[in-house]
Amino acid sequence: MKTISSVVEEYIKAKPFLQSALAQGIINLTSLSREIKPDIEDQLGKEVRNGAIVMALKRLSADLEFRATHRILKVLKNIGEITVRSSLTDYTFLVSDTILNKQAKLMQEINNNQDVFYTSSRGVNETNIVVSNSMDKLVEEIFKDEKTTQKVDNLSSISVKLPEENVIIPGIYYFIFQRLAWEGIVLHEVISTTNEFTIIVGEDQVDKAFKVIKDLKML
Repeated sequence: MKTISSVVEEYIKAKPFLQSALAQGIINLTSLSREIKPDIEDQLGKEVRNGAIVMALKRLSADLEFRATHRILKVLKNIGEITVRSSLTDYTFLVSDTILNKQAKLMQEINNNQDVFYTSSRGVNETNIVVSNSMDKLVEEIFKDEKTTQKVDNLSSISVKLPEENVIIPGIYYFIFQRLAWEGIVLHEVISTTNEFTIIVGEDQVDKAFKVIKDLKML
């Protein structure tokens, strides 16, 4: 049998930004209860008092706050080195039979220059390369016969070392990315390994993005 608490919890969990706002205690529960009241009543098939919804929200927000602070924040306080690189270009190519050979040729050239930033990822239909803009001419020469779907320059990267336990705690990446989203930061690319992730942002937003990530250690 559905209860007010279970329906409210189901409603909130389907809306990540609302869930985060509740966990941080920055939302007016009375106003929220009025807003969601019609949906809750539809789910239950009967009229519900605002006060009952408010009580369900209070219990849920306390539970969400505990879960957020007890596990996720413990991991985030142990964030390791944060590395920033600037003057990057982001290329996107369609996958082809020759694209891997072109990448191998590019990496051979980059190995001769340890100061160059390079990262790559491959999807089903596209291959992405982010590289220091000093290599732009070389990239465009090597990949001149490939189909370029996008090129974006004036980018910066922020690479973050995460504690090893990040792989067993759910919600780490969501917790980080929702704060970046709240600050209006556009993520051009996200590249990750087991204990490290890199975000690519515009150079005009890198300082703000760096502060958001650095401040996570102080939560």
